[in-house]
Amino acid sequence: MTSTATPVPAGLKGVEVADTAIGSVRGSEGYYHYREHNAVTVARSASLEQVWHLVLHGSLDAPEEFVAAIGERRAVDVPASALDLAATLPPHLGLISLLPIVTNGAAASIDQTDRERVDCAIATAAAVPTVLAALHRHRNGLAPIPADPTLGHAADWLRMTSGSMPSDAHVALVQPYMIGTVDHGFNASTFTTRVVTSTGADVVGAMCAGIAALSGPLHGGAPSLALAMIEEIGDPTNTDEWVQTRLDRGDKIMGFGHAVYRADDPRSDMLRSLAIDVGGDLVDRAVEIERRTLAVLREWKPGAPIVTNVEFYAGVVMDAAGLDAALFTPTFTVSRSIGWSAHVVEQAAHNKIFRPSARYVGPEPSA
Repeated sequence: MTSTATPVPAGLKGVEVADTAIGSVRGSEGYYHYREHNAVTVARSASLEQVWHLVLHGSLDAPEEFVAAIGERRAVDVPASALDLAATLPPHLGLISLLPIVTNGAAASIDQTDRERVDCAIATAAAVPTVLAALHRHRNGLAPIPADPTLGHAADWLRMTSGSMPSDAHVALVQPYMIGTVDHGFNASTFTTRVVTSTGADVVGAMCAGIAALSGPLHGGAPSLALAMIEEIGDPTNTDEWVQTRLDRGDKIMGFGHAVYRADDPRSDMLRSLAIDVGGDLVDRAVEIERRTLAVLREWKPGAPIVTNVEFYAGVVMDAAGLDAALFTPTFTVSRSIGWSAHVVEQAAHNKIFRPSARYVGPEPSA
């Protein structure tokens, strides 16, 4: 007989499936936090390493040895032969293929001690920017740049991609974005890493699963699409017609709307402020296009809580920091892998395998 259990929302929207002490999103308030700290506040005032220590260990006071360990683990060797092959794959698959090589794989998390899992999670997340930068440069006919363990994680990411030392101004743009996207509740990629971890799988495999989830344009690929939208619209006076045309044919307007926020997305507010501080034609156009787009969307769906999400200004800020559009989603991957590292450790420490049920809606079976 077909199940009569109460159906859950599509996509498990709003269903609480686990406990976490890492952070939470309060969508109705337009607020999210890491541990007990306002996430936007720490994004504006802390280093990426401090926030990494916060989500992983619960304190912003990152010891020198913790910061040094991140730098040391970032300085992995990417074998040229493996890079040649990986660079022929889409970026996320190239990263997935190389991470087990540069981190030397890992034992099943269920067989590791707490300390071993922490070390493996740090090593995996720390290697992500080095591998992604090497892949990016290789695809563009450039030699990879070895990591510099003495630099901050955000600064070294910019250096390894561009080949030159980033300015303080560029780091001050990108680091808050990266901190602000370290974690954001049980989003698709974070949930994926926890599901895989719950099977007792190795840490690297669980985080590679998160990378695969993040590759989807509905999750991690929109910053470049939002920037492309701004460029395609051009003059802000074209916004109303451009947006209405796409709404009429059922297209999604990238950079607007969010599954959780019913008040302003605080990440978008922070990035808008950073962009306005930089100024320039692109920023001026983005601000006006945002205003006009929201007006059209609110007229199209009166009363709906439509907000500008993090992706609209993410591309604007990263472009201002000199990052190529092809590096927007990889930058997101560098930061979100830090959050995954904390969730993998938390899940494994108090593990119960995820085993939900599905509601059968097919034809009744024969006797």
